[in-house]
Amino acid sequence: MADKSYLDWPFMAAQHRELEAALDRWASESISQEHGTDVDAACRHLVRQLGEAGWLRHAIGGTRYGGALDVIDTRAICLIRETLARHSGLADFAFAMQGLGSGAITLFGSEDQKERYLTRVAEGEAIAAFALSEPEAGSDVAAMQCVAVEDGQGYVLNGEKTWISNGGIADFYVVFARTGEAPGARGISAFVVDADTPGFEIAERINVIAPHPLARLRFANCRVPASCRLGQQGQGFKVAMATLDIFRTSVAAAALGFARRAMDEALARARSRKMFGQSLSDFQLTQAKLAQMATGIDASALLTYRAAWQRDQGQKVTREAAMAKMTATETAQQVIDAAVQLFGGLGVVSEQPVERLYREIRSLRIYEGATEVQQLIIARELLRDAAGSKT
Repeated sequence: MADKSYLDWPFMAAQHRELEAALDRWASESISQEHGTDVDAACRHLVRQLGEAGWLRHAIGGTRYGGALDVIDTRAICLIRETLARHSGLADFAFAMQGLGSGAITLFGSEDQKERYLTRVAEGEAIAAFALSEPEAGSDVAAMQCVAVEDGQGYVLNGEKTWISNGGIADFYVVFARTGEAPGARGISAFVVDADTPGFEIAERINVIAPHPLARLRFANCRVPASCRLGQQGQGFKVAMATLDIFRTSVAAAALGFARRAMDEALARARSRKMFGQSLSDFQLTQAKLAQMATGIDASALLTYRAAWQRDQGQKVTREAAMAKMTATETAQQVIDAAVQLFGGLGVVSEQPVERLYREIRSLRIYEGATEVQQLIIARELLRDAAGSKT
């Protein structure tokens, strides 16, 4: 049983404790860590389940569009992702992408866009995707080459996107393309592109170590009306960063969920595995490892929920979110690796819980800003603050 003492920390309110308890009960009864070989079908099913049960209401903002609140509650997002990740990596993925894929619409969408997309996202009737990365523009957004050229009453998109989660099953994509108002990141705009838009196609499905829907997208003279643009022209970088700002902290929470599951599995294994006439847990080396794992998890949780709480108070969390994301994902990798080691040979058997966690954690150290990018963000913020204090 996972340690839930963190729910009593001052970062949490009563509604957060109630939310976690209700979701944990539901997840225990409704979802499984195993999802079979048809990942697309499993993901669609999970989105429907999460929508029908009301959990996706927390992924969007705006009660009139089906949201739980008018403003997204970052702590709720984090608690949901952590809890789902403990039960099923794919369930966490399904929830997270509904939020990330529609987050730009919550923040910058017109009334028509919100009414058209957000209600269906909250109900699990439409699957969302966030299309920012390109073959030569991952962490370096300014290197984006996908273009959108004004043409009459709309835009024509040409180019490619890659590593797009929900690619191939999404009903719509929030796409970022260069409109050229200024060089670098300042000349980018955001658009909502429906999956059936002529000129848009799935160029390639991508298989990764922890299977989930992933694809390379291609736009070839893909025409969209001006009403599909999100926010002002040239504001695309602002749209992308504001969206990621909400959900980056939740990546840390998902890593926490994976780490807590690994800790539970490791404790159970250490207590039950017999070696040399005693339990594995009786060895001081095992105890030292368990202590390191537990301490790392608590440190990660403190950083994660500090960042979530600060954002819910309306504070800037660029540095805090980066610290949380970096620490939680790197720590979870170490915790899960230690759990695999404690399991011995059984730890590398396919589809064992710790083996699955070992594959699932790896991508979290890369997506939504790799660890190295988080280090640059933290240092940049520190240097900026230091320079400001001298003026």
